[in-house]
Amino acid sequence: MPLAVCSSMAKLQEIASTMSQRHHVVVTDYLAEAGPETEILGEIADITLLKTHDEMDVVRRGATADILLVYHDIKLTERSISQLPRCRGIIRCGVGYDNVDTQAAGQRGIVVCNVPDYGTEEVADHALMMLIAIARRFVQADKAIRTGAWDPSLVFGTPRLRGRTLGVIGSGRIGSALVLRAKVLGMRVVIYDPYQPDGLEKALGVERVHRLDELLKQSEFVSLHCPLTPETKHILNPRTLSLLPKGAYVVNTARGPCIDGDALLAALESGQVAYAGLDVVESEPLADDRIRQHPRIVLTPHSAFYSVEGYNEMRSKGALEAHRILTGERVRNLVNRDKLKDARAAI
Repeated sequence: MPLAVCSSMAKLQEIASTMSQRHHVVVTDYLAEAGPETEILGEIADITLLKTHDEMDVVRRGATADILLVYHDIKLTERSISQLPRCRGIIRCGVGYDNVDTQAAGQRGIVVCNVPDYGTEEVADHALMMLIAIARRFVQADKAIRTGAWDPSLVFGTPRLRGRTLGVIGSGRIGSALVLRAKVLGMRVVIYDPYQPDGLEKALGVERVHRLDELLKQSEFVSLHCPLTPETKHILNPRTLSLLPKGAYVVNTARGPCIDGDALLAALESGQVAYAGLDVVESEPLADDRIRQHPRIVLTPHSAFYSVEGYNEMRSKGALEAHRILTGERVRNLVNRDKLKDARAAI
């Protein structure tokens, strides 16, 4: 029998031999209770809630973990991942996984998975609502009325949305969902995403460009739906913001560092950008009063992902991925395949 086949069989036998054991699942951050997780994993695993922002707490209190369920309040690096001898999987219970060192995990055979589809509708809805809110001056009008004013001229300059060009940076699940919503308003939609296959634009019924500069030059509105990577950090910066038509509108429900905050403030002051809607900022929670107090920025606290249904779906799908790992099933949402060596779970 070929050596590679023997090695694979041995790995699967090792996985199978642990299926009857009681496992340990550690939730690193964010959660204060484990209702959905216990419902799915309770028969095969004990669950520990660390509720920490410090990755070394994971080593001190969670070193026996077979699985880590990770949210967005903690960052896991080589420092902690290298000290998790039993860990077989790190599941980022959310779409983005930039707070997990996927290379360090892969080098140790730890699979990293995410939950890519739980909040698609919510984030797309939120982005569209932010776009409408900043275009129609909802927040400014509301604040003025509450102080006793009644001045319709506050909304003078509001553009008609039908026929306006919306540029979408990133056309995965969420970006595509926004595209479909914006089309209903009669907007002209153009997408930019170098990682999506040819023909997506035909399926969505929109236009596509293959250079970011080409997108920005025609985008009266621009909405970000890309992951945070070295390539997308500050994808909107002094140079790229200058390419937008003067008086453009910017919406970000992706990741805060995708926009250079100083550059956005400068563009707002110069009038290059008229208004911005931000659900995410470079450093969270927000500490920059220039952004907090800016009259032409509408803010929400990284909440675009949330609905009652979406929140439960996020947690359940994260727990189900953990269940697959612990019972020897193949994982469904692996994000570090190219970095894995001798995976400790079935892939």
